[in-house]
Amino acid sequence: MKKIFLFGNWKMNNGLEETKIFFKDLTAQICEDAVICDQLERSFLEVCIFPPFTSLYVGAEILAQNVKKGIFLGGQNGFYEDKGAFTGEISLPMLKETGCSHVLIGHSERRHIMGETDDLIHKKLQAALHHGLTPVLCFGETLSERESDLTFEVIERQILKAVNGLTKEEIKKTIWAYEPVWAIGTGRTASPENAEEACSYARTLLCNYGNIDIEGEGHRDVHILYGGSVKAANVASLLEEPDIDGALIGGASITADSMLEIIHESLHRG
Repeated sequence: MKKIFLFGNWKMNNGLEETKIFFKDLTAQICEDAVICDQLERSFLEVCIFPPFTSLYVGAEILAQNVKKGIFLGGQNGFYEDKGAFTGEISLPMLKETGCSHVLIGHSERRHIMGETDDLIHKKLQAALHHGLTPVLCFGETLSERESDLTFEVIERQILKAVNGLTKEEIKKTIWAYEPVWAIGTGRTASPENAEEACSYARTLLCNYGNIDIEGEGHRDVHILYGGSVKAANVASLLEEPDIDGALIGGASITADSMLEIIHESLHRG
């Protein structure tokens, strides 16, 4: 039985009151659900929520009051310097101080709207590992790149730029998220077969670079998620694929009821 990772990226949604309601409802309903509690306790399930920076402390306070193994808090972005004249940026130590254990790096919206480069993303990944945060490194192609048969070329460039200089253990500590840009916020989801093909290719790249035995059990220590219009209706079919270990969820994660529905569907797949 593979471990399932369900990560909710709220993007620019949910202020303080909405965040308070979400975490109170989520923790209360999980505590009443024996199946979810069992999977969390046995480390077969990991849930992480990525609120906006301004809502992090509210989530951290509620999680601290309702300690439940396997539920974590993450930052949507983080800068590679610890401090300095970087207006508008948040450092990784600041995220840790707020209660974060995870951080998103290289999300497609950061790459394509904010102009983040492979080199910048590499620096952020190294800094996150240095500070003991779990990086969630995102990669994926645009629609034009897919239509030009450049999917594998893009994935290879983004991954090899990211892992440059990383050790085998650092590759395993990082969680990798394939999110085709054409499926982010569009309602279009890659078919399970398309998503599996990309995730399998990424796993091969990572295992080859890290000298990880892809034929043995070691490859299961490389965790790869799929992100792109994931919802309760399609999450189970995606998780049935052997190289998809979880989901990076956008809009369907911003209410507790929707997130819980996804968790239920994930645990009852097949």
